[in-house]
Amino acid sequence: MKPKKKICKGNYRSEKGFGCGKMVIRYRYGLCLSCFRKWLIETEAGQKHLKKQVIPQAKSDVKKQWKKEKSKIKEKIKTLGDYKKDARYWFQKYIRERDKNQPCITCQKHKDNYDAGHFYKAELYTGLIFVEENCHAQCRYCNRYLGGNENQYRKALINKYGIRYVKKLDEMSDKNRLKKYTKEELIEIKEKYKSKYQKLKL
Repeated sequence: MKPKKKICKGNYRSEKGFGCGKMVIRYRYGLCLSCFRKWLIETEAGQKHLKKQVIPQAKSDVKKQWKKEKSKIKEKIKTLGDYKKDARYWFQKYIRERDKNQPCITCQKHKDNYDAGHFYKAELYTGLIFVEENCHAQCRYCNRYLGGNENQYRKALINKYGIRYVKKLDEMSDKNRLKKYTKEELIEIKEKYKSKYQKLKL
């Protein structure tokens, strides 16, 4: 359906009668684009409208620029702990999304909110923080108030994956208990799990 042409003569938003009188398809405030620009420049009402549009836009541009600068400053002063925090944030976000339709790994109850609960604790086994097989959706009660509910966690892993799976984790815990990550490694991990999370959300 073709748009209808209207007379360029202005309306209540601009000034009625202000316009060239031509039949046009594209218009603003009842004016063709040429007359609309003329109205903005030559009339008091147009100037007021222009200020209302330009000033907020200018403020918005300043905010955007400051946001970019702020982001650069934050990146420069980031510590290794900050990079680790970012990497863990996206890893845990991915785990929760991966297991969102699963029950809690330990109590087997479906909950509205989950933690990304590690079998081998992230605080004690730094080399296993980002091992997907070591982390599953776990309800906050089991993870926080029952200390991870370790006995049930082990049983659940054996039931779900088999004893070989758990032995593999045991071996990994012995070999990779302590690990110091570099900045580059943490950035790579962050980007990896950010990408995996976004793919799951598609």
